Amino acid sequence: MGMEDRSVHEFTSAKQLSRAAAAAIAGDLRRGMEQRDATIALSGGETPRDTYRRLADGDLPWERIQVYWADERYVPHDSGDSNYRMARETLLDLVPIPECNVHSMPTDAPHPEDAAGAYEEALWDQFGEGLGFDVIVLGIGGDGHVASLFPGSSALGERERRVVPSEAPDEPRQRLTLTLPVINAARAVHFLVTGASKHRALRCALDGGDCPAALVQPTGGTLTWWVDAAAMHG
Repeated sequence: MGMEDRSVHEFTSAKQLSRAAAAAIAGDLRRGMEQRDATIALSGGETPRDTYRRLADGDLPWERIQVYWADERYVPHDSGDSNYRMARETLLDLVPIPECNVHSMPTDAPHPEDAAGAYEEALWDQFGEGLGFDVIVLGIGGDGHVASLFPGSSALGERERRVVPSEAPDEPRQRLTLTLPVINAARAVHFLVTGASKHRALRCALDGGDCPAALVQPTGGTLTWWVDAAAMHG
């Protein structure tokens, strides 16, 4: 990925950020559905909430959009820690999307390995040998983690599998995550970053430092950072 494929947009407020990011994500989804259903992988956390709400306010044809997740905490879907629940409350329950278009990570599987295998099968059904989400929405942790790829995790080195279990340094520790080859095959990756607590991690990622987020380098797609002034300047 060349620097020309990466853009950084700074905003004075999170509301301005979410408005602009939602518009860009909607545009990427529309381009994706020109010949087939569009695909998007969502992330959890606090930052994407307003962006998701703004996506819900748009007029996207949700029957043409297949929704997946970039990562998930291994908790029931009705848990307050669930990325699925957050996306439900802020986006999916607010739009006319068919249930068959919503592909949640199966945290009710007996074991995380079983769940990872099942989600991998779902990605094979969607993409076959190829890969390439139209959109992946990501955040960044204060330690520079992305999705549920944490510093020092063996999952960072995974190059064959598409989905793996991972362990977080904080609760809930058990996670499922897309791997870097899947993330870097996306046509458009959108990072949403707000708050001074993310400043060091953001600088690490933008400067190519030693943190997982710096490894997000789409091979044939675009990488866009949507950041507020607090995150950019600390």
